[in-house]
Amino acid sequence: MLSRRPLAAALRLAPLSPPLLLFLASSSSTASSASCSPAASSPRGCSALRMDTAAVEPASTGAIWSTPSAEPRSISIGKQIFCNRSLNMRNITAVGFDMDYTLAQYKPETFEALAYNGTIEKLVKDLNYPEELLTWQFDWKYMVRGLVLDKKRGNILKMDRHKYVKVAYHGFREMSKEEKVAAYGSTLIRDSFDEPDYALIDTLFSLGEAYLFAQLVDFMDSNPGKVPSGTDYALMYRDVRSAVDLCHRDGTLKRMVAKEPGRYINEDLAIVPMLEMLRKSGRSTFLVTNSLWDYTDVVMNYLCGPYISDLGSSHKQKWLEYFDVVITGSSKPSFFHDDNRTGLFEVEPHSGKLLNADLQASEIGSPRSNQHQPKPIHKVYQGGNVGHLHRLLSIASSSQILYVGDHIYGDILRSKKVLGWRTMLVIPELEQEVKLLSESKSTRKELRQLRMERDTIEDIIHRVEWSLQFENLAENEKEKLLTEHANLLQKLKGIRCLLRDAQLQHHQKFHKVWGQLMKTGYQNSRFAHQVERFACLYCSQVTNFGLYSPNKYYRPSEDYMPHEFDVLGL
Repeated sequence: MLSRRPLAAALRLAPLSPPLLLFLASSSSTASSASCSPAASSPRGCSALRMDTAAVEPASTGAIWSTPSAEPRSISIGKQIFCNRSLNMRNITAVGFDMDYTLAQYKPETFEALAYNGTIEKLVKDLNYPEELLTWQFDWKYMVRGLVLDKKRGNILKMDRHKYVKVAYHGFREMSKEEKVAAYGSTLIRDSFDEPDYALIDTLFSLGEAYLFAQLVDFMDSNPGKVPSGTDYALMYRDVRSAVDLCHRDGTLKRMVAKEPGRYINEDLAIVPMLEMLRKSGRSTFLVTNSLWDYTDVVMNYLCGPYISDLGSSHKQKWLEYFDVVITGSSKPSFFHDDNRTGLFEVEPHSGKLLNADLQASEIGSPRSNQHQPKPIHKVYQGGNVGHLHRLLSIASSSQILYVGDHIYGDILRSKKVLGWRTMLVIPELEQEVKLLSESKSTRKELRQLRMERDTIEDIIHRVEWSLQFENLAENEKEKLLTEHANLLQKLKGIRCLLRDAQLQHHQKFHKVWGQLMKTGYQNSRFAHQVERFACLYCSQVTNFGLYSPNKYYRPSEDYMPHEFDVLGL
């Protein structure tokens, strides 16, 4: 017969710690749901706390690693560079940058709103959507990167690294667990969640169209007769994308930005010192952007303005001196395929005229050294492919290039997977996320303790149930175990409720709807998984790069598997 003493001892569980009880009690009234209130379920959605990229600390002084200083500088957690794969900068001979959302950080409250309003105007005027859409408002804090749009079902999903859907909304309505399982958890073959049935929200520019898609889903559900005949969710998403493309093709967005760049772009005084430090260290620098020359020139003049504003108009393109090669209209990600047959054209900077490129007449030569290099005849190009870039920079090996961008698919995945370039991903939301993580260390420990207590109770319940089913117990012992079993189930229910509410409150500190950018439940999010796979380095701002030695050896932290956490006491 099974002894009762070990069971009785195991039932005496450690009480919940006072900090956690206080934490739970302080906001239990708001922890029951992360969904929007009924009033917020209109096409305008609901307000949610997104990590405010507009609130990121500006590089106000422009101080970088090479700036003389009497004392060693410490780098705050939000400005640090994080390493996935070892990277010795001494092996890097050329450093390249994307422009939009990398060197140029757009203000979401103005730029994303501009894109949103322009898209709605195209939907109404060019695609016959009702005029009442023009009264809709945009909550730029609601959507986050890493989400997936289900075009066919009208759902917005957040999944973990294993592609399990953990958070799902139909428009602005949170889906129940049963709805999620029915749609995404009952198939024999795992869904890839890729195009053409799904759209990946991997860029900050996509947040506005994701928000508009959610609004349109709610609008069509409530007013099926007000959308164009034959429209379904997938066609509605295609219309949104078409409207966005129209905004780009007619220059609506970029004309507004060019007219008043300071309204839409964050100033960063550390960009020019960073570029100068890289070039002084003997490395080539290049710019590869999908934007065309006229817009690129406006943005880069603004970003470098504090360093060239005292010069006359004849020096308008002085920012070009910070780069060896500039390629505009690159059409990434197809640019990264050497078999891409797009022609390469020289751009005459002052007039914007396109000329046939003659690489033999405009070779850049070997990577920069401390010796004087002759100035290239042409340094601004349009189109082409990565083969052209390698020849212009005289690169012997792809691994000698470090490319910095903001788009997992357009900048990082292709350049890393296809070419073997070294990569750094810029994630502006990261600065606020790591600060909140630093403030929640004690909460994470309490959550782990709750999970351990839950697991202990479940193990005891399993032992009791086994004894009741398979052991020959006396009637009084059976009654006693049944009472213990009922008490354990009640205690387990309480622990699960505490854990659920505490976990929800923890995630809502980061975002009221979607939680942490890099986590989904206890697992890394799909977005975090991609960052880990394809970005050698990642950081919150491109100028974080200037806070480190240009010859630094970046090394990753030690990897841990689940069995090591308990063994090593992590």
